[in-house]
Parts: sequence; structure tokens; C-alpha cells
Amino acid sequence: MTQTPPPDNRPPRDPFSEFKDDTEVVEDVLHDGKRIRRRGIYLLPNLFTTAALFSGFFAVVAALNGDFASAAVAIFVSMVLDGFDGRVARLTNTQSKFGEEYDSLADMLSFGVAPAVVAFAWILQDVGNLGWIAAFVYVAGAALRLARFNVQIGSTDKRWFIGLPSPSAAAIVAGCVWTFHSLEATAFIFKVLMAVVVAAAGILMVSNIRYHSFKELDFKSPVPFVALLAIVLAFVLISLEPAVMLLLLFGSYGLSGPVMAILRRTGRATPIPSPYVDEELARSGQTDTEEKKTGSTAGDDTDPAS
Repeated sequence: MTQTPPPDNRPPRDPFSEFKDDTEVVEDVLHDGKRIRRRGIYLLPNLFTTAALFSGFFAVVAALNGDFASAAVAIFVSMVLDGFDGRVARLTNTQSKFGEEYDSLADMLSFGVAPAVVAFAWILQDVGNLGWIAAFVYVAGAALRLARFNVQIGSTDKRWFIGLPSPSAAAIVAGCVWTFHSLEATAFIFKVLMAVVVAAAGILMVSNIRYHSFKELDFKSPVPFVALLAIVLAFVLISLEPAVMLLLLFGSYGLSGPVMAILRRTGRATPIPSPYVDEELARSGQTDTEEKKTGSTAGDDTDPAS
């Protein structure tokens, strides 16, 4: 008589366990001076990055459907969401290398590809080869800008951006589309001007011109009461004509870099030290006092481009 084998009391094997192991994100991180392997990703900051990515993709889809106002607004929404993911990660102590890479790829779509596609679908396609060349210059500038920013993290003065930040460049392009798309401008010179603006935004992103990062502002310290009134007034002005005011705001920021660079070259503005941190000074442990004696925090007193 055949005996029945004893029942297996082991829990059933998860059929997806191997899939989970193969697709899990594993990072090597330093914790208390020790290198450990961390599995998984942080959900909260990556949700903001995903939302920003979705807004950038929606801008492309809206532009292809001829809804240029919605496309431009989506780019601005992506800017707001992109500003939250990093801050949320720092506030909740959920920074990760995966989040940095994901954010950079999302920025490439939202602030690199999307503005170029929106501008091309709106008006650049009407000027032939000049249009797609201008759009490509912008896309290439955004890619190079993001790559340079990633490798320069920690080696530059946080008070300055080297080149026009990609969100600001995207805001200039989106602001032009949002402001002028309803005018139905047919003049060839206007179309060429828009191509020049798009290409110029791409070139500014890869330039060595410095832009204020405003990271030195302390929002925790008391400020005069008039500062709050100025902020309220700014919100009121933007709400009256958001397209025009945002274009003026980011257009002025984009022009501020070249204007200040020219003023510093002509001696009408005070030269500033190079924003790059000298690697030799960092290795030798030179103090801030010693750096002040040399007159600069880097090898050169001034940046050649400014």
C-alpha cells in the first residue's frame, strides 16, 4: 500500500520573487562611514518627478494637437513640480542617486525636448531648415547643460549657475508660445526672430555666462514688511496677464547674464571670483581666510566669459 508523503509545511513560493530580484533598484550608499547596499526607491520625491515628466509629455502631445496654450502652460507646471521634488527629498531626507538620475532624464524631456517640439509645431516649421536647426540647437544645448550640471555638482559656487538654467530657458520659449500663439503672425521676419530666440536660449544654456542662483537668500530670517507687499504685488501682476508677465520675468532673467557680463568686461560692474572651486585648494585644506588672501576661490580671478 502506497503511503501518502507528508504535507510540505513550507509557504508557497512567490512566482514573482525572481522578477522582483531582477528589477529591484540597488544602490551603494555611505551610512555612518560604512558602505551599505540599499534596495528600493523613495516614493514621495519620485512622484513629483513623475508628475513633472507627465507635464512635459503632455506639452508635446498638446502641441502636436495644435493646442499651444495648454502646451505652454504644461511646461510651466512642469517647472513648478520640478522645483518641489528636490526640496521634498531634502526635507524628508530621501535623497538618492536614482532620484538624481531620474530627475535629470525628466528634465531633458520637460525642459529640452518639449519646448523645442512645441516651438517647432507652432512656428519654426514655417521657416524650413532654419526652424529645425534652431530647435535642435536648443535640444542639444539642454542636453549639454544638464550633463555639465550633473558633473559639476559640488565643484561650483552655489551662488551662481554656469549658463542659463534649463527651466528658465524652457520658460522663455514657452512664454513666447503662450504670448504670441493667438496673434497668428504671418510675417516671415517674426518667424525668423522666434527661431533666433529658441537657438539663443540653447546657446545660453551651454555658455560660461553666470546667472544668479538666488540660493543665498535666507527665507527663515525676518524681512521688512515691504518685502511681503512686493511679493503680493508680483502675484497680482502675474495674475492679470500671466503669459506676458512670465515672459517678461524669465526674459529679463535670461538677458541679465549677458548684460552683467558685458558690464563686468567694460569695468562698469565689480568683477566676481570664478564660481569653480579649486580642487588643489580643497585637497590642501586651505581655509577661507587663506582663500581671501589670494583674492579668489579658484585659480583665475575672473571667468573669461564674464
